[in-house]
Amino acid sequence: MAELHDLRPSAGSTHNTKRVGRGQGSGLGKTAGRGQDGQKSRSGGKVRRDFEGGQMPLTRRIPKRGFTNINRIDYQVVNVRDLARIEGDVGPVSLKAAGLIASLRKPVKILAEGDAGRAFTVSAHKVSKAAQAKIEAAGGSVSLIASAAGDAS
Repeated sequence: MAELHDLRPSAGSTHNTKRVGRGQGSGLGKTAGRGQDGQKSRSGGKVRRDFEGGQMPLTRRIPKRGFTNINRIDYQVVNVRDLARIEGDVGPVSLKAAGLIASLRKPVKILAEGDAGRAFTVSAHKVSKAAQAKIEAAGGSVSLIASAAGDAS
């Protein structure tokens, strides 16, 4: 039976590390395989990934436009016609269970596409005026959930 002290790597799977800069006789003396002069021959000499030899880099040549609003609230949209898939009260948990929204972490907004076939008790972070009108016309009710982020509008 093999013992721990008998274990060896497979033949040919390991190589000795190159010992550079150890004299001319080693074959990697003097410049140690780094060529002649220049930034890459120096200790710690590196060239940035986007470096173009001093030419104006592409990232600075191309014009920049627009901006990203860091306060944007990204709503998960559900239409009134999709509410028919849900039995009972409509809220984020029931919408997630029905597969209409992907996450309970993001706020939900109800939009007015389609018709409300029956009365729904809807609770969401936002509801469009047209959607609220359709839900209430069908005999349902709408309540808003106060989000932790505090809706800007």
